[in-house]
Formats: sequence, structure tokens, C-alpha cells
Amino acid sequence: MQTICMGELKSIEPYMGGIMTVAYPFTAIVGQDDMKLALSIAAVDQSIGGVLVFGERGTGKSTTIRALAQLLPKISAVKHCVYNCDPNAPIKNLCASCQSTDSRQAHKLPIPVVDLPLGATEDRVLGALDIEKAIHSGEKAFQPGLLAAANRGFLYIDEVNLLEDHIVDALLDVAASGINVVEREGLSIRHPAKFVLVGSGNPEEGELRPQLLDRFGLSLDVRTPRDIPTRVEIIQLRDAFDHDPEGFNKRFARKEGALRRKINAARNIVESVDVPLEVLEQAASLCLQLGTDGLRGELTLIRSARALAALQGKNAVTLQHLKHVALFVLRHRLRRDPMDESSADARVERAIEATLA
Repeated sequence: MQTICMGELKSIEPYMGGIMTVAYPFTAIVGQDDMKLALSIAAVDQSIGGVLVFGERGTGKSTTIRALAQLLPKISAVKHCVYNCDPNAPIKNLCASCQSTDSRQAHKLPIPVVDLPLGATEDRVLGALDIEKAIHSGEKAFQPGLLAAANRGFLYIDEVNLLEDHIVDALLDVAASGINVVEREGLSIRHPAKFVLVGSGNPEEGELRPQLLDRFGLSLDVRTPRDIPTRVEIIQLRDAFDHDPEGFNKRFARKEGALRRKINAARNIVESVDVPLEVLEQAASLCLQLGTDGLRGELTLIRSARALAALQGKNAVTLQHLKHVALFVLRHRLRRDPMDESSADARVERAIEATLA
């Protein structure tokens, strides 16, 4: 896992709870099947737009999201490029340094999974003047920020609903364009910054701004399991992991490998999965029924259903795939209806029953 902290841009082991830890296996997480499925779908097709997970404290949100990093394939990137530029991308999509050279050596590296801490300053997020170089050599150099490190990867924000407004504004600008523009202290820098947003939070601590909410492709609520057998199993597994993290990971190595191969295979075939006209019409009908704004709902619905079909090794999307992902895609896209006091989930489920029966 490649995690970027607020210090230098470098690969370190996952940092959680103030100590260096081994990541908990994705396949060892019990009782959060919807969250694991939504994250797997987003991993198959990054154009879906990421995942927002809301829920009570202690429901495994951060653990599950960080565990996903272990399942992601390596990417080809230009050697020594801090922006992880793709050596096979068109020139216009590369950073200035990669554009200026004809020799772009490639190497493989893990897909970046970057933590954006709540206390991060705008300079750390966007990048700023490298003060150390300026003091020692008088050179005006750019110190890349967290968005540079997240290019072609995932940007994870825990407690995303508590993010400061000026950071949200910056994220929205970059997420829309895929380009980070920094103009300050005599610097004028443009660099690629395409990333998948993954957020988690507790809804009791505040709502998410609508503009940022709309940037997430999938959204779901998670709750603490209510049945005793599931709770006991979670406690036993977590206790075993805490006592021997490396041994615990070895127990799940085969399952992790199988899921990793499944996700990789799905990523390779997802673009070839057929979407029949009937499915397109039903997706449009469902969004019309719910009154969602624009066409982003339909596009995300189709892409998510196609990714699910690819995960299942199917060559065509069916209405069952559409039904399976509709709640994830549409629950956070509904307008408020003062005449309907039912929850967003209930409204989507009613529309699914009426439209996709």
C-alpha cells in the first residue's frame, strides 16, 4: 500500500492510530458486504467517481477502505515523476517535466492511496513553494501536495463531512478538471490530478456540502451488526489480527489473492461488457421516476452495473445488475421532497419496485 502522509512524498507502511501497522485483510471483514461490494465496483471502473461511506463509529469504514489498497493492481508510471504520469498517455496529459523529455522510462508501482487529514492546510493539499530550497539556494521550486501524490489513484478523506470549506472548494475545482493549478508566490504550476474520491464519516457530526456529495459515484450507510453470531465473529477475527497481524494475513492470503485476480480480470473486460438498449431505457426511466438532476445518475448507474457484471464475469448487463447497484448510485442524488417524509433509501426502493419489476 502506498500511503502519503503530510510530510514528504514517499511510500511508507499504512499509518493508523499513531503506530505503524499491517493492513487488515479485505476478505476478513465480516458483516459489511454492501460496503465491500461498492468499493470493489469503484476499483473496477474508476470513472464511476468513488464511494462515500457514512455510518456509526466503529463499523469498520476506515479499515475496509484502507484494506482495499492491498487488492489494487500496480500501474505503469514514468520513473522519478512525482505525479505518477502514465508513460503511454498523450503528451497533453503529462506534467511539464514529462512533456519536455522524449525518454520516459517506465516502472511499476502500487496505485496511490493517499490520506487527506482533516488538519491539512491548503498548501499541503495543493502544493506550494518549496521553502527549504528557497532559503538554501534561492531557487523557486514547487513542493507537490497531496493531490499530486493521488494522481491516478485514490484520495481517502476520513470525517469528510468535517472538511473545511476552502479545502472542499479546492477539491471540487480539481475533481472537475483533473488538473491542479497553483499560482502563488511567483509560481505558476499546472499538473495532472485525476483521482477517485473515497470518503467516510459519521452523519451525526454534520452533513456534506451538496456540491461535494454529487462528486461521489456511490453512497451507502453502514451500521453495527445487530446479531450476536456476527458480532462474536468480528471480535474473534479482530482479536486474532491484533495478536499476530502477519500470521493473520497469511491465513487470508489465498482469499485475498483470489479477489485480487477477480478485480484485475474485471478491470480488463469492463469496457467490453455490453449494455442492452432495454437496460439503458430502464435506467433512464428510474432516474426520471426519482427526479434526479442532470444525466450523471444514469451514467453512473450504467457504469456501476457494467462493473458489477464484469466482477461476475458476465459479458452483458442485466436488469438484476441495475437493481443491485441502484440504491448505491441514487440514494444521495434525490431532491428533498417536503411532501414525502420517508427516507431516501425507501424512496429509491419504491421506485426500483415500480420501474424495474
